[in-house]
Amino acid sequence: MSVKTKPAARLRRRRRVRAKVRGTAARPRLAVFRSNRGIQAQLIDDEAGRTIVAVNWIEADLRGLAPMEQAIEVGKLIASRARETGTETCVFDRGGYRYHGRVRALADGAREGGLAF
Repeated sequence: MSVKTKPAARLRRRRRVRAKVRGTAARPRLAVFRSNRGIQAQLIDDEAGRTIVAVNWIEADLRGLAPMEQAIEVGKLIASRARETGTETCVFDRGGYRYHGRVRALADGAREGGLAF
């Protein structure tokens, strides 16, 4: 029996999710990365292989916030930047993380900001 580390288990879940979730130019993929220090999100067009917009927790206005507040603000910020590029809908990619806590807060913040998924 092999022993799986947490990152290896997350990578396996992430690959399983990515097999089903695909972003297009009209409906990009909202990919989430969460670490102990912060959270980041990006809208990705998988057909062209490029990132449309991205938000990182190290930006000046997000850096000093509490983790849950930071996740909500990242969601709102990615939604506002997406709307500037003309994107109003997307596909949510939780990145192998459970849909609760900061990942859910980011999704709720994006919905509050006007992004639909």
